[in-house]
Amino acid sequence: MCQVEEDYHDALERSELPSVSKKCVKCKEASAAVVIRAGDTYCRGCFKEYFIHKFRAMLGKNRIIFPGEKVLLAVSGGPSSSSMLSQVQEGLSQNAHKKLRFLPGIVYIDEGGAVGQSVEERRRTLAELQDVFKATGFPVHMVPLEQVLDLPSSVVVTASSASEQPAGAYKAAVGHFIQSDGSSCVTPQEQTSLPEVQESHSQLLQQLIGSAKTLTARQDLLNTLRHHLLVHTARTEGYSKLMLGDNCTRVAVKLLTSISLGRGAQLAQDTGFSDSRYGDIILVRPMRDYSAKEIAYYNHMFSVPSVFVPSLDTKTADKASIQRLTESFVTKLQADFPSTVSTIYRTSEKLQTACRSSSTAEQCDRCLLCMCALDTAVENASAFQATLTSEQLSQNKSSGATRAETLRQNPAPVEQESPPPPGQCCSSGGGENCGRAESGGGGCCFSTKELERTSLKSLLCYSCQLTIKDMSSVERLPQYILSEAQRRQRRSQMREEISEFLLDDGDEGS
Repeated sequence: MCQVEEDYHDALERSELPSVSKKCVKCKEASAAVVIRAGDTYCRGCFKEYFIHKFRAMLGKNRIIFPGEKVLLAVSGGPSSSSMLSQVQEGLSQNAHKKLRFLPGIVYIDEGGAVGQSVEERRRTLAELQDVFKATGFPVHMVPLEQVLDLPSSVVVTASSASEQPAGAYKAAVGHFIQSDGSSCVTPQEQTSLPEVQESHSQLLQQLIGSAKTLTARQDLLNTLRHHLLVHTARTEGYSKLMLGDNCTRVAVKLLTSISLGRGAQLAQDTGFSDSRYGDIILVRPMRDYSAKEIAYYNHMFSVPSVFVPSLDTKTADKASIQRLTESFVTKLQADFPSTVSTIYRTSEKLQTACRSSSTAEQCDRCLLCMCALDTAVENASAFQATLTSEQLSQNKSSGATRAETLRQNPAPVEQESPPPPGQCCSSGGGENCGRAESGGGGCCFSTKELERTSLKSLLCYSCQLTIKDMSSVERLPQYILSEAQRRQRRSQMREEISEFLLDDGDEGS
C-alpha cells in the first residue's frame, strides 16, 4: 500500500538522456555533435551525409523530376527553403556522389506590399536575398506580389497535362541522358531585378488583403494568391515543376489547419509530396521529411544563409488566427512529446481524398480559388447541407427581426412598388442608378451586386467559401478571378438551357 511519507527516489531509476559526449550512432568513432532525437546522435560528417541522402532519396523514390527538366525553386528566404536551395546546389556540384540531373531556377515573391513594408525595407530585404542567390549561379526571378492583380484568367484554368509516362520511362530517360553526355550544370545567368511597383498597385493589394475581416482569412487569401503567381511564373518561364520548401513541421501544422478550415477533402493535395491540381505545373515538396529542428541544426552547422522576411502573423498572439493557434499548439506539444510532428506527418501520408482527384475533375467541378475538386456536391443528409440550412434559417430570422423593427418605428403602411421591367433600373429616370446600392436599400442595382457574391460561392469549395464570406466586398478580388467566374457562370447557364438536348453518360453506350 502506498504511504504518503515513503521515499521512492532510491528505487526509481533515472533514464539516461543522450548527450554530445556519446559516440556517433553511425560511424561509432567520432564524438556526437548533434542530437536529433533520443538515441539519434550524429557527428558532424555523418549528420551532413544523412541530411543530403534524405533529400536525394526523396527525389529518387518518387521519380517525378526527369533528367534535363526545368525545375523552379520557390525560395522565401526562410530556413526551410534556403536549406532546399543549398541541397540543390550541393547536388549539382562537380564532386557530388549522385548528381542531380534537372535544371533549376529560383523565384522569390516579394510580399512586402501585403504586410505594409516601406519601399526602403523592401529594397533592403531584396539586396540581402540577391547576395544569397548570386552565389548559386542559378537563374533568378524576382516577382512582386502586386503582379497578381494583372494575371490572365488562364491561371485559374487547369492546363492540359502530358499523358502519364509508362513504367520504364524514367529509367529510359536516365539512360538517354547519360548516353548523350548531358550535364545539368547551369551556366550563370543575370538576375532579373524586381520590376518597379506603382504605388496605386500596392494600395490595391493592401485593400484586397485588408478586405478580409479576420487574420485567418487574410492568410488563406494570401497563400492562394501566392500560389497563383508562382504557377504563372513557372508557365511563362518554361518550367514544368515547382519546388516548395514545406518541411515536416509545416506539413503537420498545415494538416491540422486544413481540417479546422474545412479542407479535409483537399488534404492529399495540400500535404502530399506532389500536387498536380494545375495540370501542366506539378508542385513538389522535397523537404517534407525534415523536421524544423533538423533544418535549424544543419543551417547552423554548415552556415546556410537565410533572410528573415516578416509575414502577416509576425509578432501576433497565439490566438490571432487558426493557423497561428495550430502552429503554437503543435510546437508546444512537440517540445514535451517529441513524436508529435512525426505522428501527424505519417498520418498525412495515408490520407486520400474520397472525391474525384484533381487531375480527373472537369473545369466546372474545380474550386475557382484553390483549383481543387469541389467538395460541395454532397447528399442532403450531410454535415455540409446541415450547415447551409442552419445559415439560411439564421439569415431569415435576422432579416425578419430587422423588418419587424422597421415597421415598429414606421407604422404607416408603405405602398408596395412594382418591380421594374427586365433590363431597366427601378429609378424613375431609367437611365441613372437607383441609388439603393449605396444606401443598402435592396434596389435592382444592389440585388445584382448581391447576386454576384451568391453565385461566386457556388464556384468555390467549402473552405474558400468561408474565406469569401469573411471579405467585406468580393469586388476587391483580382480581375482574372472575376472574369473566370463570369465565364463559368455563363457556361453553366448555357448548359442548363440546352440540357434537354444533351445525352447522359448512360445514353451514349446504348
